Amino acid sequence: MTSIFGIVDLDLPPVDDTETWIAADARIDGCTDTDLTDAERILRAYEKWGEDCVEHLIGDFAFAIWDKRHKRLFCARDHFGVKPFFYSRVGNSFIFSNRLNVLRSDRRVSDGLNETAVNDYLEQGLNQDLSTTIFRDIQRLPAGHTLTLANGSVTTRRYWTPSIKNEIRFRDPESYVERFTELLTAATKDRLRTDRVSISMSGGLDSTTLAVIARDLLQQPAAVQAVSVVYDELIPDKERHYSTLAASSLGIPIRHVKADDFSLFEGELDQPEPFLISPFAGQFNESLRLMAEHSPVALTGYDGDALMNEPRESLRARIAQLLGLKIKTKEKKNQFLASRRPTTFKMLQSKVWVPLFEGYDTGSTRLPLEARHPFIDVRLVDYLLSIPVKPWCRNKHILRRAMNDRLPAAILNRPKTPLAGDPALQLMRRASVRWLDSFEVTPQLERFVSQSRRRSLAENTPDAAWARLRLFAFNHWLTHSLPRDRRMVA
Repeated sequence: MTSIFGIVDLDLPPVDDTETWIAADARIDGCTDTDLTDAERILRAYEKWGEDCVEHLIGDFAFAIWDKRHKRLFCARDHFGVKPFFYSRVGNSFIFSNRLNVLRSDRRVSDGLNETAVNDYLEQGLNQDLSTTIFRDIQRLPAGHTLTLANGSVTTRRYWTPSIKNEIRFRDPESYVERFTELLTAATKDRLRTDRVSISMSGGLDSTTLAVIARDLLQQPAAVQAVSVVYDELIPDKERHYSTLAASSLGIPIRHVKADDFSLFEGELDQPEPFLISPFAGQFNESLRLMAEHSPVALTGYDGDALMNEPRESLRARIAQLLGLKIKTKEKKNQFLASRRPTTFKMLQSKVWVPLFEGYDTGSTRLPLEARHPFIDVRLVDYLLSIPVKPWCRNKHILRRAMNDRLPAAILNRPKTPLAGDPALQLMRRASVRWLDSFEVTPQLERFVSQSRRRSLAENTPDAAWARLRLFAFNHWLTHSLPRDRRMVA
């Protein structure tokens, strides 16, 4: 919940009595020096290893260090991009922040749009270049990257990429489970730092596991509150049943958000970028509000599916995929990971993680709640990528073994059960959302979408329906979030 901001004049670098200063939004894990702040831990690492300090940092972080001795600014973003980092170079100034709207508060930063990012969003729903933003003048430091400003030039470097560093082989099966449990418990404990926590908990295995671990760590069931989003009518599912069963078994309170009660694009939609505007904003914001009422920290189960559920594939599909991946991938380590874990590799390279994590950031939610993701821990990810796929990372076998005597059988053995349909498409079929076909179009939208293109979106297909949803979201963003005099600086 920390906002960082800085301006470096390229002609007149900052003068300070100290050798270095730091601006950081960080949680540094795996440390025993409890007397130090997270920012101090980063500085200690930088003083010892220089720019290689990121190789020794664990946790979620975005920071900038001014090194007076070497006359350079060194910045970094955590391995998975949980903490945002934006920057802009305007005139002779380099401006940075973890809040995009903070950069926009500088009048020198224009409101000009990045047309490539706009087209990516309208066509695919995501910005395909993770080093850019919707604004032409504002760049995003990608996950797992550093940035160095020295001698008037900016260079970026990728310091981490998912790979199989060392294959792990234990003699007995229990050793795999014990090490996994140890790492997941450490990842959860490091993310607590509080005596009360909320869990974004469905009735599935991942989030329920975190609830068990958090309850045992805090040693007080009432300190752990579960919040679950459920559908009872629109698309009947069993989340209410399983989440209630799980909470009852664990002895923790649970609050349900009935998704059926929310219409498309309900509630607060003002966001720094259109990528963050969701048709399900109402139910998402309500679940965050309920969690914030209980605690300053919330845990999510992202993304156990990506890490522990490598499906079986036919030999033909595997060969075709490997041939394609080898063409696109240059690093041998990445080729090895792609061959061993093609689904996991694809998920870790996905463009969806950036809007996902930035959507949970306080700069987007404007709530006193920090969302943390224990499965997205570099220690745990490295371990899961290094153990044999079969049987441990198929159908979450290792997680089921670890929770064998800690969860009820109904939860433990529950298969992955996605919704029986797309709730957005179901809601669009309701008469109450016919406004999607006739909303007032801002003149700025006409720069990007022709009337003929709008007519083609009227087709009754899922792709066309989602394109209309994106069109409405972008039009709303242009009207309500883009204007400089109406934006909110978080």
